[in-house]
Amino acid sequence: MRRTLAVSMTAGRTPVVMAAMRPVTGCRFNSSSTKDEKPADQADESKAAEQKPAEEESPLDPKDKEIADLKAKLDKKDKDLAVMKNHYARSVADFRSLQESTKKDMQKAKDFALQKFAKDLLESVDNFGRALDSVNKDTLGANPDLKQFYDGVDMTKNVFEKTLEKYGIEKINPEGQPFDPNQHEATFEIPQPDKEPGTVFHVQQVGYTLNSRVLRPAKVGVVKGEDN
Repeated sequence: MRRTLAVSMTAGRTPVVMAAMRPVTGCRFNSSSTKDEKPADQADESKAAEQKPAEEESPLDPKDKEIADLKAKLDKKDKDLAVMKNHYARSVADFRSLQESTKKDMQKAKDFALQKFAKDLLESVDNFGRALDSVNKDTLGANPDLKQFYDGVDMTKNVFEKTLEKYGIEKINPEGQPFDPNQHEATFEIPQPDKEPGTVFHVQQVGYTLNSRVLRPAKVGVVKGEDN
């Protein structure tokens, strides 16, 4: 570095040396901010370390992977089996319900057809009974032909009644029994001192039941109570 000295002389004063400095080229100065900066290679390494992903897990062993796949398939099969069992149980329940309902419908249809047929037969049985009641039983001994005719009609009536019983049709003959509004139809009431009030003392027309259900109520006369 070159320096130029200039001496200035002033009166009564020591000379002052003035130095004129020129900037020196070729010198490199680093600011304080650059002192903290890392070298480029270290910065790249740091950046690479930050961007490096976490250590990846080691791949599964082929046997372990095969076991996991088999377990997943087994779980799926178990779920499918549970669904199939549920569908099967519902199908069985629906089929049994259908069987029961079909059985009931068939029985109802059978009872309805039999009920209609039985009502028609009851008229014939009633006519047999009326014919037998119209005969004076005192004259049967004196007239053998009438007695045979009477016995033949009575046998025919019994055959009809047994046939009806075979198909679940039973007679209701409540004479001497308490009056039951579910099975009896009271046509009249008369006081009877020697009988208990509310008791059936006369059967005007017998009734019939079909499989424990009233097919035709019995028409009866009931003993009238004193309070009525």
